[in-house]
Amino acid sequence: MTRKIALFVVLGVTLLMGACSPIYRNHGYVPLEENLAQITVGKSTRQDVADAIGRPTSTGLLEGSGWYYVGSRWKTVTWHAPKEIKREVVAISFNDKGVVSNVERFGLAQGEVVPLSRRVTESNVKGIGFIRQLLGSIGRVNAGQILGDN
Repeated sequence: MTRKIALFVVLGVTLLMGACSPIYRNHGYVPLEENLAQITVGKSTRQDVADAIGRPTSTGLLEGSGWYYVGSRWKTVTWHAPKEIKREVVAISFNDKGVVSNVERFGLAQGEVVPLSRRVTESNVKGIGFIRQLLGSIGRVNAGQILGDN
């Protein structure tokens, strides 16, 4: 009899611990470094970028010259609301002839936008305000907005 009770206790504890395991979900798309390596600054065109890594869902609105790939990772534990734990932006800028001028990867460190990698022909980063907006909204987006619930 005590053996059955011990088995039920172990089974119950195992189920409870499994229910508390975090669930991770990824949203968006950020190209891998090996895919970005196919893009040559000063040589690749918009079509080359589209062929290598696909077209983004976000583009530069004001200048019309940048493509932005945004990806985020969300963590859900038990009944708590999902929390965004990571966000990355890959920004690809084009010159007026449609040739790649910058390829940059941005992330957040202590709430500040930081470049994670850079291949640039110009020192002045175009559209950094847009990137700050994309990264700056971390934590201010709720799960309902992501999932389309009202």
